[in-house]
Amino acid sequence: MAITDWPAAERPREKLLAKGAAALSDAELLAIFLRTGTKGMSAVDLARDLLASFGGLRPLLNTDLTQFCAAKGLGVAKYTQLQAVLEMSRRHLGEQLRRSSALTSPQLTREYLRACLRDECREVFACLLLDSQHRVIHYEPLFYGTIDAASVYPREVVKLALKHNAAALILAHNHPSGIAEPSQADQRITQRLCEALATVEIRVLDHIVVGDGEALSFAERGLL
Repeated sequence: MAITDWPAAERPREKLLAKGAAALSDAELLAIFLRTGTKGMSAVDLARDLLASFGGLRPLLNTDLTQFCAAKGLGVAKYTQLQAVLEMSRRHLGEQLRRSSALTSPQLTREYLRACLRDECREVFACLLLDSQHRVIHYEPLFYGTIDAASVYPREVVKLALKHNAAALILAHNHPSGIAEPSQADQRITQRLCEALATVEIRVLDHIVVGDGEALSFAERGLL
């Protein structure tokens, strides 16, 4: 049966309009994105099949172009649309963060950093630069490492902060292993960065470690 023949309350688009996007299942949301199914399959059936094949929504969203296009019902056009949606989502979070203070919006700050770093397959060290009111000026990934380590140079962090006239910053990096627990090396480099930035009167407000399903705060742990 085609989706147009379903009861109105069960059609994904009508359900979204009536109840909001949060009321939809992963398959229903994906079906709206797909728009059409394939021969013998509605868009919702195709969405369920894809979620089962990829192991869920997140693996599907994170797959590369070759794997994505090899799946039934997908292709380059859908891949480019999906990447555009993901980037718009990150930019939306960034705009929300820029309108508030990083200190008064800790959850939004974490959500933004998770969106930027969680799905990186290698370790990435980044800085969130803030003005004197702790509003976001700029976000920039600075250093890239292997799956389990990154070389971080305090001089480059200081140069970046001075370039943007930052008054404070939040450090962030991901653990591709998925475990957000900070290592001894993480704590050492954080201390070195705090000392280097203090010489130019720039304060480190926090260091966020992004894991698979969580983001750990050095400040909350008492590690700063």
